Order: sequence, then structure tokens, then C-alpha cells
Amino acid sequence: MDTVWKIVIGAGIGLAVVWLALIAALLLAGRRYERPALIEMLRLLPDLLRLLKRLAGDTGLPRSVRVRLWLLLAYLVVPIDLIPDFIPVIGYADDAIIVALALRSVARRAGPQALHKHWPGTPTGLAAVLRAAGIRSES
Repeated sequence: MDTVWKIVIGAGIGLAVVWLALIAALLLAGRRYERPALIEMLRLLPDLLRLLKRLAGDTGLPRSVRVRLWLLLAYLVVPIDLIPDFIPVIGYADDAIIVALALRSVARRAGPQALHKHWPGTPTGLAAVLRAAGIRSES
């Protein structure tokens, strides 16, 4: 019985360490984005979700891109987050950072034209998404 408790406590400590490392990685990744960019991403979340769904369903994109997008959509739909959503501001900021990192990855692999093709929102919103993905707007 004593050995079982040691294993359970060790696993709990290990999970806590991994969770803290992921939080630290998100905070470091978030520093690359300006605070207004994160606020814009939060406002654009409904359009971003539609964009991600459309991109994930586009069979013209490479399979690796579609798999990444489906994994991202699963992360956003599952109620378990790295930082719970009920925590003010940072609860949704982790989602915005992960979406921005995924969009950057998708834009590099699939090209910004895929984002232009599938964007459901306004041109201003698309410009904000392109900025968050690290792509210069063509204007």
C-alpha cells in the first residue's frame, strides 16, 4: 500500500511540473505578441473558429496541416485547458496564443492565400489575423 501512494504522489508531482512547464512556455510565447494583438484575437475568436474549421476541411491543403487544425479544434472544444477559462483574462489568453501559433504554422505550410480564401469575417479582422500569424498584409 505504501508503494502505491508513492507512485500516486510521484505521478501527481510529475504532472504538476509538466503543467507548470507548459504554462511557462505559453507565457514566453505570449510575450512575442503585443497585448493589443491578443485582445484582437479574443474578439475574433468566432471568426477564427470558422476559419479553422474551413481550413481543416480543405482537402487541397497538405494532410499535416489538416491534422494540426483538427487537433487544435479538439483542444478548443474540450473543456479541459492548460489554464481554466474561468480565470479572468489569462483563461482565454492561452487559447488565443495557441490559435496564433497554430495559424502561424498553417500559414507557413499552406500559404497565406489559404487564409484569404477561407476567411469568413471582415478585411480588418483578416489583417489582424495575418499580423498575429506574422504575415505582412498585402496592401
